[in-house]
Amino acid sequence: MQARAKMKLLPLRKQALPILLLSLLALQPPGAAAQPGPRLSSESGQMVQAFVSRAERSAEDRAVDVYRKPAQTLEFFGLEPNMKVIEFFPGGGYMSENIRNGLNDQGQLHLVGFAEPVAQRLTAAGYTHVSAMPESAMATGPSDEPGGKFTLEKFDLTVNDADMFLTFRNTHNITEASRHLFHEGVFKALRPGGIYGIVDHTKRHMDPGSPEIWRRVDPVQMIKEVEAAGFEFVDYSTLHYRPDDGLIFDSTRPSLNRYSDRFTLKFRKPS
Repeated sequence: MQARAKMKLLPLRKQALPILLLSLLALQPPGAAAQPGPRLSSESGQMVQAFVSRAERSAEDRAVDVYRKPAQTLEFFGLEPNMKVIEFFPGGGYMSENIRNGLNDQGQLHLVGFAEPVAQRLTAAGYTHVSAMPESAMATGPSDEPGGKFTLEKFDLTVNDADMFLTFRNTHNITEASRHLFHEGVFKALRPGGIYGIVDHTKRHMDPGSPEIWRRVDPVQMIKEVEAAGFEFVDYSTLHYRPDDGLIFDSTRPSLNRYSDRFTLKFRKPS
């Protein structure tokens, strides 16, 4: 197992230390030893782990569990059973299903970003309080940047009371120039004290980038972007640190086997 580094919430002017630590983390050489992870102590963490442990889950999902660590990740972000959670770009719904299993009957999961198929699938499987937010909340445009990046032209979810907003391996799809709209939209959607959690592929700090690594994002830059939108940096986790990822290839490189080094950042909207 791997452990998350524990840091106290610091005033914004004292956040040079966590930023420095993240820079050093990205520079660790391949082969550096991974650390043991946290025990699951929260109610939601235990609920998700109980779901993950079910024998009837597919072999494909079980294989994904090994590197996505859903129970530990959601516990790190502070998921609680009665929360109103928004997930951005749910993809195939792997994390969506895990999030919903960490919520009780009072909890809600709202999905945004090509989310209707996942919401329908979870509803058909018997999950309640799962919905897709209107696609009109988001508008995108083309980008001249490498890969599948797009320009975000609008991101307004028309809610302001969400307890948590989560996105897994998606911020790299939005151009750096337009990500501020995304972070500002998340800020508006959360209640005061709400949590913003981001997981994405790690790029070495100050690496100028190239088409080969277009999916990677500098975690130090991400902290600065999110803070600029008004958030407080709370903590980071090494749950998704991969010591043998040299950060020089795209996350889809066959040698990485879908398991890149990923940063895991937690922010809070000030109360």
